[in-house]
Amino acid sequence: MGHGSKFHRHAGSNGACSDPSRVFKGKKMPGQMGSVKVTIQNLEIVKVDAEQNLILVKGAVPGPKKACVVLKESVKASK
Repeated sequence: MGHGSKFHRHAGSNGACSDPSRVFKGKKMPGQMGSVKVTIQNLEIVKVDAEQNLILVKGAVPGPKKACVVLKESVKASK
């Protein structure tokens, strides 16, 4: 897709000629499209440590460090 592409999120024609000499604020450009809620199902809880207030989960837990994580029973059964 080339100059002025309207539907693919990569650079097309950015600004006008020499008259405005800039790219207007709010120009649609590629980048992160927002915060997305991610659900991972059927992870195994290995251990619960009540003294240190920890839950040990086997597998990848999405999100950054020290983020809030919601644990609940899985909707789909594991195969």
